[in-house]
Amino acid sequence: MTQSATGRPGAAVEQLAASDRLQPALPKQMYVDPAHWEVERERVLLDSWFCVGRRDALGLDGPQRLAVVDVVGESVLVTTDESGTLHAAYNVCRHRGSQLVPVEDNAPPAPCAARSLRCPYHSWTYGLDGRLLKAPHTEGITGFDPTEFGLQPAGVGTWGGFVFCHPTPAHARPLADETADVGARLARYPLTSLVSGRRFTYDVRANYKVLLENYNECYHCGPVHPELTRLVPSFAGGGTDLDWDNGVAHREGAWTFTMTGTTSRRPFPDLDEHERSRHKGELVYPNLFVSCSADHVAAFVLRPLGAHRTRVECDLLFAPDEVDRPNFDPDDAGDLWDLVNRQDWAVCESVQRGMSSRAYTQGWFAPMEDWSLDIRRWLLPRLDPGRVGPDE
Repeated sequence: MTQSATGRPGAAVEQLAASDRLQPALPKQMYVDPAHWEVERERVLLDSWFCVGRRDALGLDGPQRLAVVDVVGESVLVTTDESGTLHAAYNVCRHRGSQLVPVEDNAPPAPCAARSLRCPYHSWTYGLDGRLLKAPHTEGITGFDPTEFGLQPAGVGTWGGFVFCHPTPAHARPLADETADVGARLARYPLTSLVSGRRFTYDVRANYKVLLENYNECYHCGPVHPELTRLVPSFAGGGTDLDWDNGVAHREGAWTFTMTGTTSRRPFPDLDEHERSRHKGELVYPNLFVSCSADHVAAFVLRPLGAHRTRVECDLLFAPDEVDRPNFDPDDAGDLWDLVNRQDWAVCESVQRGMSSRAYTQGWFAPMEDWSLDIRRWLLPRLDPGRVGPDE
């Protein structure tokens, strides 16, 4: 249902996009094979800027704070130092490998205040910036240099109030470069200052790429989302010729994603004339969806858990003064989003089950599914850096 935030393709990809023939989608094993999942996890997801959540929800909006986050199975410590500067490091002591903050059953502890990071095994202690501060009983060790035993760093940065981690910082482009295009398109939405008014969490039995592909097209909207297409009639036409630059218009008299198409909440003050009555959406690869209405934003953080499973955290974000109103009630938006989400997840799970059949080898992209909707153009060059796009 959105325009992807991926940048323009090369000439060969443009030529492919102009084709009037069906094009082969990704092969079956990229969705169902656990061995391929491990390769993709290492080469793509752990080598990307991965959204880990909202800064305020992670408790990182002040100095000397600590949050433990999961990045595709890697436990990462995100901290703010005395000046409030963000840092990130793997949750692994450099001495014997103990987790500095034990995480059991994939359940990280709640964010908290912190002045340092002390390993519970042998009390090696680190600063909030990852420097080794103290290693008991190492004073007499010849050649021991504490500066060589800081925590293994991860990249960290923020965009629009979201925190991103890069597990392989030596390979990372600046986050500002990665988000520049989407940031420009959503510049008038006050993303950084918004707060969550309602959260939905879903455990979807499907590969995360199935969810990405589903979000990034509206070919399915007519048959899957009757309530949504009544609100946004142009979605019923398969998603062709949508004006993503100015936003997609609602039906007459409607201007936001709620059950009625209206709300008592005020539009964000700096929106242009189109944005005050239309919908915009963006996909920030690999795991963030941002769907913008005039009065609220639906933000989806995907957490891939394996070849066949993805957890989705959907936050409905509102202006703080709206949330503080005594009569604040997000259910008009929440009821619609939860309905549409569950419709999406049900069809994604059906796709995953079908892809797992021996009868399935791969799918196809129709000509209407142009370059911005085709996940191959994002994924394949990252799996194999020598490639510039999908095979012709």
